[in-house]
Amino acid sequence: MTHIHKEVLRANNITKYFHDPMTIKVLDQINFSLTQSEFVSVIGKSGCGKSTLLYILSTMDTDYEGELFIDSVLMGDKNEKELARVRNEKIGFVFQFHYLLNEFSVLKNVMLPGLKLGKYSEKEIEHRAYEKLKVLGIEHEALKMPNQLSGGQKQRVAIARALINDPLLIMGDEPTGNLDKKNSDIVFNTFQQLAEEFHQTLLIVTHDNEFASKTSRIIEMQDGRIIN
Repeated sequence: MTHIHKEVLRANNITKYFHDPMTIKVLDQINFSLTQSEFVSVIGKSGCGKSTLLYILSTMDTDYEGELFIDSVLMGDKNEKELARVRNEKIGFVFQFHYLLNEFSVLKNVMLPGLKLGKYSEKEIEHRAYEKLKVLGIEHEALKMPNQLSGGQKQRVAIARALINDPLLIMGDEPTGNLDKKNSDIVFNTFQQLAEEFHQTLLIVTHDNEFASKTSRIIEMQDGRIIN
């Protein structure tokens, strides 16, 4: 049975201060939740707190006030080792830069988070990696090296890598920021397919208003607050 309306993430009154050199409130009482299959974009001017929020929601920054729940579990009382496991198991990341390792093949790049998690045998991870590449229509590039691919293909490999551990949530930080219109559209369509066909939840920070306008929900930020 699929729990389509299952809550994947909840932020309760998340507030964040920077203290260097003086104390500034960068996030102010952030409240929202994500349910399964939602494709949500976060927009707002530079410096409004989007990336800071993503950093907290991804459990990389633990210095905040308020509560963060991922898969209905409170993150605030977990130690660094437990958080690292949450990140590897529950969250897939796609950044502006693909961060593929040029010394490994495309297939091996996709396998790496799976090997790190160690839940399946190497053979099973390889099979799963190939399946993810297939979903993204780039399985024929599996044995190439990253530097033989176009920018759009590299970003799709990065998405396949983010999917390898079947995460609850994909988080993206400007994933189309380095791509031209054609490749941005390909990445958008890929995300949309993941949400609609595979019930993947996506939270994407973007400067691209056209990209955001096509997502299922927009969270707009201004001066550290959600205004919409």
